[in-house]
Amino acid sequence: MGSTPNDFSVVILPSDGGIDPRQLLPDKDRESEEADNWHDCAQNLPSDEDFSDLDLLQFVRLEGSDKTGNRILRVVGKYFPAVVVSGERLKKYIFHKFQNELSEGPFCIVYFHTTAQKDDNCPGLTILRWIYEELPSDYKDRLQVLYFVHPGLRSRLVLATFGRFFLSGGLYWKIKYVSRLQYLSEDIKKGEVEIPDFVKSHDEVLEHRPLTDYGIEPDSLNVTEAPYLANSFGRYEERWMSRQYMT
Repeated sequence: MGSTPNDFSVVILPSDGGIDPRQLLPDKDRESEEADNWHDCAQNLPSDEDFSDLDLLQFVRLEGSDKTGNRILRVVGKYFPAVVVSGERLKKYIFHKFQNELSEGPFCIVYFHTTAQKDDNCPGLTILRWIYEELPSDYKDRLQVLYFVHPGLRSRLVLATFGRFFLSGGLYWKIKYVSRLQYLSEDIKKGEVEIPDFVKSHDEVLEHRPLTDYGIEPDSLNVTEAPYLANSFGRYEERWMSRQYMT
């Protein structure tokens, strides 16, 4: 008789027969199950990947402590090559740093956003949120404050608009904006965190041109996030620039 869609077979296996029942599955189903099992196991294993190349970049580095005793995790946005480092590898590296250097005790993050460019240095808010969500709750609880140095107009607008909905675990309320390095000294003593020279130079420029922070003053030196704003202002910005060059 020809087979019909309702035909089926029943195979009874002894519990101690030593037979792997997955061998009886169709090839497609067996490959899918094995892939799922590998993924679940790999997630729980510590990564033995070599991160020496990322360590040399020093975009994430453990330093001293702030005035309340929180260990400082320094992050320099400009040092991160988002073009060549995938989100998955960035996640593994962050987890590697936490497990080996911040296994216990409260800590804070000092993030230098100074002159960081969206296309070159930013992995994207979605990836950053994904990494944060994957962190164990213990690390989220031990993070006391995130010092956001030189945030720029675009970053302020994005976080003010979507921050409370996009950032979970109370992270939004832990962000402290630091527009000038002199304000950072209120929470962190001199010498506790190494400040790159380009950050100091940028800060000096802003001291003489304070309105540049808010996109009010023309930024001919490109010290803020002007490339980001070009997409937002569109034709209005082009007309404004053309009038500037004509005067």
